[in-house]
Amino acid sequence: MQMGSLDKEPENTASIEQEELRGISRSVGEIEWLLMIVVLLYHVFGGTGEEEKPVIVLAMVLYAMCIMGFRYANFFKHESRWKLAVETWIMTAFITWTLLHTGRLESPLLNTYLLVIITSALALGKVTTLLELALIAACIIMLGEGETRDIFTLKYAAGMFAQFAPFVLVAYITTMFASDIRYGLNQVKLMAETDELTKALNRRGFAIIADRLFGQAVRYKRPISLLSLDCDNLKQVNDAIGHKAGDALLVGLVKCIQGHLRHTDILVRQGGDEFVVLLPETPIKGAIDAAEKIRSAIAENSLAIDGQLVKTTVSVGVSSYPDDGSTLDLMLAHADRNMYQAKLGGRNRVVYQTVAAAAASATTAPRGNT
Repeated sequence: MQMGSLDKEPENTASIEQEELRGISRSVGEIEWLLMIVVLLYHVFGGTGEEEKPVIVLAMVLYAMCIMGFRYANFFKHESRWKLAVETWIMTAFITWTLLHTGRLESPLLNTYLLVIITSALALGKVTTLLELALIAACIIMLGEGETRDIFTLKYAAGMFAQFAPFVLVAYITTMFASDIRYGLNQVKLMAETDELTKALNRRGFAIIADRLFGQAVRYKRPISLLSLDCDNLKQVNDAIGHKAGDALLVGLVKCIQGHLRHTDILVRQGGDEFVVLLPETPIKGAIDAAEKIRSAIAENSLAIDGQLVKTTVSVGVSSYPDDGSTLDLMLAHADRNMYQAKLGGRNRVVYQTVAAAAASATTAPRGNT
């Protein structure tokens, strides 16, 4: 039985959405202040009539309070796209109110709606931008004042098209650029956080996602476990068949491991023939069972390389929070010690020892590429 075809990629991905949202939020904040400055300059240089000035000043004060509340009052501990959407709605309301008192559709500030569209396209995606366009269209119809009686005439439709077409074009172009940029960034992130050969997470990707999962386990007092795996005969395969065969062996090994993990488990290539599996919501007994299933499946399967069936085995060490360490580094070190004991004990086995037992059986023998 073969370990699996080489064209099926693992599904591990790392998410840093919060960091991305923080960056987007900073950009949205700059757009909000830009809108405020545009309206303020229009007001300062006499664009508003004497009767409308108090109303515009009040609107600017209220809008500035909203911006400071969203930006500096720390009402929101975490960034979210819902928060950004609410900010765009407030921007739309502020612009509509300003237009209502500065000439309606004749106001030179009408194009400030473009700031809302650009913000939505960059931060919220195509569907939300389409909804924002519908909201702005409704506001423009409302600002038409008296023209709505001719809403079903060809003349009115042509006028609305001419008025609204620039907004649609800007929304389309901006969303296309934003999608291309987001795709490029995701590809760069994927390359930076995954192992080029096996497509499992690399150390950097593991650090991003493991810190979050371990932090949740500590915060909510939930179990989390680690497996440290080492291929038992990669060196022999490299020497006997070649490094290309050794690479194929590692790829097949990853696919076999992936086949026995849950979608919430995280597989990482630490380097060489060493792998780590992070098992959220898993106590020590469940971790040992998972390790034994992986070990057994690998030992029973073979990989076809250059017409030869190559068998391999793995040695696995296990550790679990909170019994085997209060930090992720301590858990990794303990799982690694247990894996080394599996090597010394004859390979192709799973070892779990308590911290005290592992310390008592530790040796000073150098660790080679076995």
